[in-house]
Amino acid sequence: MYCKSCGKEISDNAYICPNCGAKAGGMQQADKKTNTLSIVGFILAFLLPIAGLICSIIARKQIQERDEGGAGLALAGLIISIVELVILLIYIIIVIAAIAMVL
Repeated sequence: MYCKSCGKEISDNAYICPNCGAKAGGMQQADKKTNTLSIVGFILAFLLPIAGLICSIIARKQIQERDEGGAGLALAGLIISIVELVILLIYIIIVIAAIAMVL
């Protein structure tokens, strides 16, 4: 293969040109595979917050261990699940207080 910058012949596996230092089109970094559990956790965060929280926690651990993509989805699933659980807890407290006032 030839360098696109200086035109000299370089190895097919070269990442940079040894002559001019320009980036070569050789070995490209592979895209990270997105962790499926992070997607599931994100979706479940809206439907079943406890299940979304559990899936998102497991997905974050897997992403760190396996160096996969999807960390943003797992974090979003965690945040959404926690916010929904807090709102649900506040709602339950208000309902119990209202029932106690009626009795």
